[in-house]
Amino acid sequence: MDKNIGEQLNKAYEAYRQACMDRDHAVKELQQKTENYMQQICEQQEKIELQNSIIAKLKSQLAALNANR
Repeated sequence: MDKNIGEQLNKAYEAYRQACMDRDHAVKELQQKTENYMQQICEQQEKIELQNSIIAKLKSQLAALNANR
């Protein structure tokens, strides 16, 4: 009986250890994806700011051209 309990405990511990390793892997993967997405968001925001700057310059040029007409 003790051998059976020991085997069950070993199996339970191994399952717990595997679950912890799976959890840790999932957390690391989520952190990496979050960092990547944050970097992509920053890059997209920079592009948006640049495009907004270009749009503002073009609008001012258009307004100047319309004022000269």
